Amino acid sequence: MYQVKFKIWLDRNGKVFGEGPYRLLKGIEDTGSLNTSAREMKMSYSQAYKLIKNIEKRLGFPLITSQTGGQGGGGSQLTGEAKELMKKYLAFERECRESIWAAYEKYFGDEG
Repeated sequence: MYQVKFKIWLDRNGKVFGEGPYRLLKGIEDTGSLNTSAREMKMSYSQAYKLIKNIEKRLGFPLITSQTGGQGGGGSQLTGEAKELMKKYLAFERECRESIWAAYEKYFGDEG
């Protein structure tokens, strides 16, 4: 009968980390490329780069290290801090989702 909709993000003087940045970083982790990750999310490279830099500024630590092209080609890797942030965010988001669904079932479960 009802649908539950929600978004979870971390805020520090503005939105700093949520599903979108998580997906962007996950793509970098999987592909080794900010450009490829951005493309997969239908973002321009410059938009993704600015997003990463704004988040880094708000968090106070780097999320990625990049190597420009050359003989072996360029690429990007996640920092240890980025990996830890992603791990915590994923666990936090999962726990929030489970809590929200439990509350939904408690109050609306018999109406569906």
